[in-house]
Amino acid sequence: MIQIAIIQFPGSNCETESIEAVRRAGMAPVEFLWNQSYELLESFDGYVIVGGFSYEDRSRAGVIASLDPVMKIVRQQAETGKPVLGICNGAQILVETGIVPGLKKYRLGMALAPNRREKDGHILGTGFYNAFTHLKVDVDSNRTAFTRTLEKGESIHIPLAHAEGRFVIPDGLLRELINSGQTTLRYSDGNGEIVDGFPTNPNGSVYNLAAVSNPAGNVMAIMPHPERVADGNPIFESMREYIEKEIHTELATCQFDPPKTEVTHHEKKLQSFELPINLVITDNTAHSVHKALEVVGIRANVTRKTHWQVNLNEAPNTIREDIIKTGELFNSNKEYITEIPSEDSKIRILVHDKDDFVGKQKLETLRDRFHLDGIQEIKYSTLWEIELQNPDDIGTLQQILDTHILWNPFYQNAEYYTTI
Repeated sequence: MIQIAIIQFPGSNCETESIEAVRRAGMAPVEFLWNQSYELLESFDGYVIVGGFSYEDRSRAGVIASLDPVMKIVRQQAETGKPVLGICNGAQILVETGIVPGLKKYRLGMALAPNRREKDGHILGTGFYNAFTHLKVDVDSNRTAFTRTLEKGESIHIPLAHAEGRFVIPDGLLRELINSGQTTLRYSDGNGEIVDGFPTNPNGSVYNLAAVSNPAGNVMAIMPHPERVADGNPIFESMREYIEKEIHTELATCQFDPPKTEVTHHEKKLQSFELPINLVITDNTAHSVHKALEVVGIRANVTRKTHWQVNLNEAPNTIREDIIKTGELFNSNKEYITEIPSEDSKIRILVHDKDDFVGKQKLETLRDRFHLDGIQEIKYSTLWEIELQNPDDIGTLQQILDTHILWNPFYQNAEYYTTI
């Protein structure tokens, strides 16, 4: 019988549904943990990377797992033509590895960013969202390993449940994906119409994308959950047919060449103040990033702070203390305001979302709920602090930047930060 590896990382939690979906399709599911023998992984006929919250979504959903050595084996098996299905968190992992969309040398080409529920130009909400959704097949049946029992234009009705499912793709790459038939599934309404806006588009994904495949069509990253309901069965049945018929796929790459990622320099406003925030307890996110870099052979100490920058406009002298007293920017029971040393050897990189909905929401709350005047802007960022064994080791710093573990340039900006 066809054997499918059900790949799980610490924090994965959708293995039971995935196992049952594979069984319903007439295949044999075999649970595979990230730390098992890689040689065993090579023996399977196909792979499902399950949903959940691998490594608690530390740093960014899917990025820690994407650097795990097991994903190199998955990539190698995908290159032989074996099918790989990444569901929800599994999709995020495939995107962070670069296996999807499949640029040359598996360079990072897109992002699955925090949700943005938008209609008629208004932001209705952000963050985690769950609902049933209609997905319309956007490609020919035989274009991918997961659409073979579906017709182009056909719809399936399945649930979604995620916080970071918004496909963000550069225009040039999106055009290539459309032309090459990699825009596998798109969010539609109950009549099969593509409507760009909430609730049809539940997370603000460009082109209403719900699933994207690699150029060969044997790997698919899908954010909704086909494994949870019978209406998702055709995706797994297609996977079985693809394996049974020994479909041959040609290894291919996208031609899109992403722009070089630049880290700019942070500029402070004259009328502003900042609040660097530390956790009282151990920062597990920074620890996980540190360990993930170690796994890929990069030695550096990594710490992290939450960073708020408050830009003012004729604010009263008490505004800093007034904001702190609200408790909106940090929880004094588990966090505290700290200082950033002016003289040490750490390299600091400030990372913030280009949209920065967190900062905008906090500004709105402070104005409308607490009636604080004189606040022009609030910017929410993560301040990464990197301590190299040799402070002048630019090569190691570049290696860290190249992993993209600190930020995804397709929806985030990064700036070198100094106290001067």
